[in-house]
Parts: sequence; C-alpha cells; structure tokens
Amino acid sequence: MRKIFILGLILLSLTSVGQLSRLKKLLPSKSLPLTNTEIINGLKDAILIGTDSAVTHLSAVDGYLKDQVVKILLPPEAKEITDNISKLPGGAKLIDDVIVRINRAAEDAAKGAKPIFISSVKTMTFDDGLKILKGPDNAATQYFRLKTNDQLAELYRPKLRESLNKDLVAGISTQQSWNELTTTWNKLAASPLGKFGGLKTVNVKLEDYIVQKALDGLYLKIEEREKDIRSNAKARVTSILKKVFGSK
Repeated sequence: MRKIFILGLILLSLTSVGQLSRLKKLLPSKSLPLTNTEIINGLKDAILIGTDSAVTHLSAVDGYLKDQVVKILLPPEAKEITDNISKLPGGAKLIDDVIVRINRAAEDAAKGAKPIFISSVKTMTFDDGLKILKGPDNAATQYFRLKTNDQLAELYRPKLRESLNKDLVAGISTQQSWNELTTTWNKLAASPLGKFGGLKTVNVKLEDYIVQKALDGLYLKIEEREKDIRSNAKARVTSILKKVFGSK
C-alpha cells in the first residue's frame, strides 16, 4: 500500500511538471511592463553612453580637424580674407594654421563637456524620459540642446577666443582681420553705390559663429550615437538599454 502511495505521488508530480511546462508555453513571452525607474535608468544609460562616445571622439587629437562632417572652417564671408592672404608668400599655410588652431581649441574644450552632460542627466524627470522614449530619433539630443547649450558655449568660448586672437600675420590676428574686413565691406554695402549694386552687409560675429559650429558638431555626434542605440540592437550594450529600447 505504501509503495502504491509513493508511486502515485511521483506520477502526480510528473504530471504537474508537464502541466507547468505547457502553461509556460501558453503565457505571453513578453516581460513584465517597465517600471518608471527602469525607463529613466535606461534612458540615462543611453544618453550617457551617447555623450561619452561623442565627447571621447571629439576631444581626441584630430577629433574635429580630421572629421570632415564637423571640421570647423571660417564662415563663407571670410573668403575675401583667405583669398587675399593666400596670395602672400606662405599665406596659404597661415590660413591652414588658423583652421588647425580653431579645431585644436575645440578639441581641448570638448574635454570638459562630460560633467555638463552628467549634470543635465541627473535633473531628468520621468516626463522628460517618456518624451524622449516616445519622441523622434534625436529626442535626447534635442533635450541636451535645451539643457546644456549655454553652459557648453561658456566652456568653448574662452578657448576659441584665444585661438582667434593669436597673431595671424604682421601682428594681426584672425579676429582683427575679420573686424577690419567686415567694417570696410559694410561701409561699401551701405553706400549709394553698394545699394545700387545690391550688396548686403555682413553681420556675422566670428567668435559666435565658431562657437556654434563647434557645438553643432558635438550635438551631431551625440545624435548619431542616439540613433544607433534606437535602431541597432547591437548598440544597446547594457541589459537595461536592451529592455527599455527593445520594449519601444
């Protein structure tokens, strides 16, 4: 009798295991809904990975200079400066040196960008996170533009200003040459002859232009990384990234 009872228990347990196995197959394969904390942590991971990658790339030697997408050049209005200086002996090299200095200054400034990005991530709310998750492929980058642009401009500006104020030729800096050129040009454009010829004044501030170009390059690199994380499963290098962006 005892043996029959034990045998019955074994059969019952085997049946239960089989039922459980079949039950698991019937249950949805999806994981449980994401918690608010998981969503925020996943987005913070994505943003920090993206910004770290962008900053590391641009702060390296030739990060700006050798990347043709983000390389900082003088504004188109500077063509008259570059054309005239290039006619002088060694002039072309002088222009190249200016471009190198500007990009080197931007690379140096980029090294200090990480703390600014980390600070903006710490202040991210759940609503911010949800908008980013459900937003376009560059939603996180747009968030950064809103939160960090002014601070990053303050970081970049002194280094780029120093570069622009270094002597270019005959004791004249790039900034001084630009100021003289635009002043002369604007006088001509505002004259009766200039107005008759349809000339337009140039109101580009060189320093502001260079700073914005440097920041545009930084945000562009962040945007590239963000799009990669959203669209490429292999780019989601942490478990929380896989869970958050996989669920989207």
